[in-house]
Amino acid sequence: MRSRGLRAVPAWAWLVAIVAASTAFRAVAARSMPGPFIFIDELIYSELAKSFAAGGHFLVRGVPTSGYGVVYPVMVSPAYRLFHNLPMAYAAVKTVNSLVMSLAAVPAYYLARRVVATPLALLAALLTVAVPSMVYTGTVMTENAFYGLFLVVVLALVWMLERPTVLRQLLALALVVVAYLTRAQSLAFVPAVLAAPLLLAFFERRPLRPTFERFGVLYGTTVVGGLLLVLFQVLRGRSLGDLLGAYSVVGHQHYDVRRVADFTLWHASDLALYVGVIPLAASILVATRARRETREVQAFLAAAIPVAVSFTVVVAAFATRFASDRIHERNLFQLAPLLFVGLLVWVSRHDAGMRRSWPLAVAAVAVAAAAPLTIPYSRFIGEPARGDTLALLPIWTINRHFLAGSVLLTVGLVCAGLGVLVLLVPRRGAVALPIVVLAWFALLVQPVLAGPHGFKHSSAGAVFQGIRGVDRDWIDDAVPKGASQVSVLWSGPPVDQFVVWQNEFFNRAVGQVYYTRRPTDGAIDEKPIRFDRSGLAHTAGGRLVRVRYLLTDGAVTPDGRLIALDTHGESLWRLRGPLFSTTTVTGLYADTWSRKHVTWTRRRCRGGVLRVTLNSGPELFSGPNRVDAEIGGRRYSVTVARLGLTKMRIPIPEGLATCVVRFTVAQTLVPSLVTHGRNLDTRRLGAHFDIFEYRTAR
Repeated sequence: MRSRGLRAVPAWAWLVAIVAASTAFRAVAARSMPGPFIFIDELIYSELAKSFAAGGHFLVRGVPTSGYGVVYPVMVSPAYRLFHNLPMAYAAVKTVNSLVMSLAAVPAYYLARRVVATPLALLAALLTVAVPSMVYTGTVMTENAFYGLFLVVVLALVWMLERPTVLRQLLALALVVVAYLTRAQSLAFVPAVLAAPLLLAFFERRPLRPTFERFGVLYGTTVVGGLLLVLFQVLRGRSLGDLLGAYSVVGHQHYDVRRVADFTLWHASDLALYVGVIPLAASILVATRARRETREVQAFLAAAIPVAVSFTVVVAAFATRFASDRIHERNLFQLAPLLFVGLLVWVSRHDAGMRRSWPLAVAAVAVAAAAPLTIPYSRFIGEPARGDTLALLPIWTINRHFLAGSVLLTVGLVCAGLGVLVLLVPRRGAVALPIVVLAWFALLVQPVLAGPHGFKHSSAGAVFQGIRGVDRDWIDDAVPKGASQVSVLWSGPPVDQFVVWQNEFFNRAVGQVYYTRRPTDGAIDEKPIRFDRSGLAHTAGGRLVRVRYLLTDGAVTPDGRLIALDTHGESLWRLRGPLFSTTTVTGLYADTWSRKHVTWTRRRCRGGVLRVTLNSGPELFSGPNRVDAEIGGRRYSVTVARLGLTKMRIPIPEGLATCVVRFTVAQTLVPSLVTHGRNLDTRRLGAHFDIFEYRTAR
């Protein structure tokens, strides 16, 4: 009776329930991520969305920027329009992401419904929103818009292959353009769309000439459109590579065939591990009998195979020249639903002869299960995997618990176990395999989302690196509404560039970014400045730097009034005139450890108080230490506790044009001597001088 009741529920109601449940779960999970960590991408897309919400333009740091996908910024721009408070806007963006990415279940359902019955198609929709990469709903990234759109394009391609009317051919091409406006990577659709009719002709045993005639609109429009595009680029004096916009450098590179082949194998192998082997093995089996399949399955395979090949090769080629320290799974996980559909076709055919060819089945399982063993895990498991290669995060998490200490043995046994299920599952129990894949994804949720290398930890760590001890929008709270923008001065390493990015991401008041050594990675419109001997700052053109408000990382103390300060040492100032560096500190190493003597010098001194935050090194010192300070013949002392922070207050007398405070650390130690060689640091260290906070008497 209960089974009949479930069957009476219409498919659309189940689909709505899947989307709603996924949206709710992802929205709650995304709330645990306090800030962005995939830089500089998340900053760029938030800037594009903010500028579009404000004036309908696509600007990054106020500068017109082309080449980045515009569909996603437009999609999330209402959040920035509705909420002036950027932490609230960020929360709204994550909610929008959760809904839009969950909607990928809809095209996945209709893609599967063309080749399997309704219950299995609903299972495809459920698998689509269960993938580990749904965790990207907590990021400001194009993955959120592209996941569902990718499946819509594939669905349109299948629809066109089934019946190639003029409308369907033009619609498929139009959707490719929309996908390109979302991500430039979508140019990989072009060769796939052109190859799909030819592959279908092979499956159907049709000659090529009638195929070209049936798809004349597709090929004709592509050729004419391509020629017009070439002509347009020539008239503009641009190359075809410039069509990639911000990624145009990709089109100007030479690629080594062997390296591209290696990365293609590694990316395909990562995808096999990502989906738990079973969908790939089943899809291979379905593909091997494509010429004996129904017309609907042939159309699906003719669309899915070239799309999968084209995207894998394009992503692999990109990896060989840019960021070759990672597998770019983030650009490839969209293929997973195609493997799910292949698996469900295999399940639906399991009673109709799919088990008859044991040698073929064993070969397919062997390929899918052995593929992950080709990945050089020691090369790719590390920091870059946090945001790009989610399949490796669980392996990274259990790295101390490998069987016999071997990652290959551990991965091999797990993959072999999954593959054996394909061979041994009984005919009437084949539907259990998609359930196993769902269970596989459930196992990955914890390490990917909440594990030590997962998104929650990465997000919290990134915010902590940039903003500490204050609200994320502390700059907006500190400056008057309508005040001129706050400029940022970054002194370069060892100060983390997250200081610039996080504060800019969460504060609308932050504007121009200046630097003294080098720009931040992926810098856009960042300007170099230099300080002359007198302490005045000049631009590259020699002009004095005049800003009203300045955020500085502590390396430079300007002449002005301190408005706000975070516990990281970032300080917000209202300047009195041109940017002027008032303070010089000597005797410190880059990691804030001191030598025996430290000197703090302040030009344009106006009296007041200097507060210094100190801490010891418990790994080096077994007890407290003492720091003495001397200025104008007066001495001040403080005991630095072995654990925790110690504050030191030093009155600064008035009437001195330049104030000099000399610090002496009572005890200094050499780490290599104290640890008997376990620590190779040969410096003589005293104490950590974390923060110098000077407040004038007036």
